Amino acid sequence: MAGYLSETDFVMVEEGFSTRDLLEELTLGASQATTTEMELVQRIGVPASKIIYAHPCKQIAQIKYAAKHGVQLLSFDNEMELAKVVKSHPSAKMVLCIATDDSHSLSHLSLKFGALLKSCRHLLQNAKESHVEVVGVSFHLCSGCPDPQAYAQSIADARVVFEMGAQLGHRMHILDLGGGFPGVEGAKVRFEEIASVINSALDLYFPEGCGVDILAQLGRYYVSSAFTLAVSIIAKKEVLLEQPGREDETGSVPKTIVYHLDEGIYGLFNSVLFENTCPTPTLPKKPSTEQPLHSSSLWGPALDGCDCVAEGLWLPQLHVGDWLVFENMGAYTVGMSSLFGGARTCHITYAMSRVAWEALREQLLPAEQDGDAEGVCKPLSCGWEITDTLCVAPVFTPASIM
Repeated sequence: MAGYLSETDFVMVEEGFSTRDLLEELTLGASQATTTEMELVQRIGVPASKIIYAHPCKQIAQIKYAAKHGVQLLSFDNEMELAKVVKSHPSAKMVLCIATDDSHSLSHLSLKFGALLKSCRHLLQNAKESHVEVVGVSFHLCSGCPDPQAYAQSIADARVVFEMGAQLGHRMHILDLGGGFPGVEGAKVRFEEIASVINSALDLYFPEGCGVDILAQLGRYYVSSAFTLAVSIIAKKEVLLEQPGREDETGSVPKTIVYHLDEGIYGLFNSVLFENTCPTPTLPKKPSTEQPLHSSSLWGPALDGCDCVAEGLWLPQLHVGDWLVFENMGAYTVGMSSLFGGARTCHITYAMSRVAWEALREQLLPAEQDGDAEGVCKPLSCGWEITDTLCVAPVFTPASIM
């Protein structure tokens, strides 16, 4: 076996050492090495007092990490989660996550997260008996919620929970509105519509001066349209839509063209899987109006029947090596690709207008570095144009995302 295996490929154990013993050793090491988003946030200088660990389902190792690094605000939505925090982070201050009416949303998060209104008093009482202070309420309406009034109802429910908490002696002063806000043009419900409903509800239930801090998770709003994705066609084939021998009115058998891309739903197109989106591509060069359109579908590289990016498209005849462009590829694309694959497989080019760069440079670069500013990074782009060069050498290899 020389050249194939070495002793370093294995964890060596002594006779009598069981699989259970090995698992206990490995899981202990894994929990001690856990890194979280909290670490990333603190690394860029955000103080622990400004961090809320909003996920209502946490690993014990992550709770201990929060305790060790001074993160005090944690969310919960059930007795077991509260007990975990009481044991591993007894000085924590809790935010109660309540369920929402997301029956019209694309994803029904309330099946997974959030306490029902009828169980909140019991949870608040449980926290009081455990000497844990509940300081606020949170909720999260999933992206794609078509009814802005769902936010108003959730805010009204939060007011009820605040009153429950006050009756039990909790000093509550935080309301977290969650996220999922639309960040692209043409959304079914515009951000301005949602904001108007939220502001009206806040004026009614949490008016200015009531001493409640209002938080929101605006990740999707900021990044939904952050990227334009370019992927190449790596293979194609024609597939019969009907059984052989059956012809359409023109006398030919109906066909569709299947295009295989170098990215799929387990990577940069995870939004298809997660949010049931149907990405529509554009071509780098506008096709001639004389070119016929063909029934087409786009598939990712995975060897399974689920990796379908889009079906029912009508595209001109394309070829292996051609590129397709997808706009508004921010949320649940690049970040999810790195989670599933372990490392990003795309090449990223960032672009910023020179006007924006000049406006930000004094804040981004310390005054003493102004003399060397041009050598640090010199953006070459204008507006939304794509640059051909980077101020930092490329780290990632193609798909590519721009």
